[in-house]
Amino acid sequence: MAEPRLRILQVMRAPVGGLFRHVADLTRELAARGHDVGLVVDSLANDAQTESKLAALLPHASLGIHRLPMPRILGRADFKTPFTVRRLARSLKVDVLHGHGAKGGFYARLARLGGGKVVALYTPHGGVLHFSRTSLSGRVFHRLERALMAQTGAIIFESAYARSTYSTLIGVPACPTEVIHNGLAPDEFIPVPPAADAADFVFIGELRALKGIHVLVEALAAVTRPDGRPATLTMAGDGPSRAALEAQITELGLGDRISLLGAQPARPTFAGGRISVVPSLAESLPYVVLEAAAARLPVIATRVGGIPEIFGSTSDRLVPANDVKALRAAMQAALDDGPATQAEMEVRLAHIESRFSLAAMTDGIEALYRSVLAKA
Repeated sequence: MAEPRLRILQVMRAPVGGLFRHVADLTRELAARGHDVGLVVDSLANDAQTESKLAALLPHASLGIHRLPMPRILGRADFKTPFTVRRLARSLKVDVLHGHGAKGGFYARLARLGGGKVVALYTPHGGVLHFSRTSLSGRVFHRLERALMAQTGAIIFESAYARSTYSTLIGVPACPTEVIHNGLAPDEFIPVPPAADAADFVFIGELRALKGIHVLVEALAAVTRPDGRPATLTMAGDGPSRAALEAQITELGLGDRISLLGAQPARPTFAGGRISVVPSLAESLPYVVLEAAAARLPVIATRVGGIPEIFGSTSDRLVPANDVKALRAAMQAALDDGPATQAEMEVRLAHIESRFSLAAMTDGIEALYRSVLAKA
């Protein structure tokens, strides 16, 4: 006998970055499996790009896309929006509220107050884990996390690192927890060969200091190709540190070696470089590492967040964060020994293919939904 279809409301704040990528993939896959899915998103910070993303997702959201005010930190709407979400969940006869990120997680679980058959699950996606214990916002959010544990059917962590960090900052969860890695669709494992004019290295990400962009540029300065010519770099992305990055490139005289493309979609941009570099100072479980490795690019990355889980048996190749010398050495070694670099890429690819698929991700989340509902 087939299991009943579920009615699921995904709650998040801003539809941007890896969090939205995860929610969008999950929504499409759950809808393809016959479930009814809806979304609640912020109404305060939408732009044309946001609207186009949501419009593309609407055909898969049979329960609709609902916009409600969700302040980024703390605001007046935080005292009203959870009750609106609760009324919405009841009117839609929702079985599962799944909150994503700090705000989505709070709203989904606050909406669960008052009982009923609906269950609330929560995926932090970094979110609350990025707030310092010493900041006012950190203390407030961490206290709320502990207070809402009784309303939490389960917490889904996208990495073992995230689960460990949550336990350290907030305490060991009293509810069930499960590590379910982000996954890629089958077509994302199709190779992306380098273009004829590809740079030696490619960076894709937000242009801000936390992504290690200044460390990368400084490291590149002394890296050379095997024939002695200076190595080159393509950088795709935009962000608050762009002006400082441009100034650094000019100061180091690297203008003819580094191309800044602005914000670009990741997969076609991989063709612009032969080796992907992810020099982040902090991460959770970055999609760009998964995507680059699946596209058959060698990847140089830092030992932060859940990246070691993506690298598997090749995690000994990760470099310390914020270490120019170590990053430079890894970049130089990757150019100097091409066969070893390719062999390492193949090992990493096999690991990702076996553990980071969209089907496996959705299987795990769908099974957890049903498990929590069975205990409600």
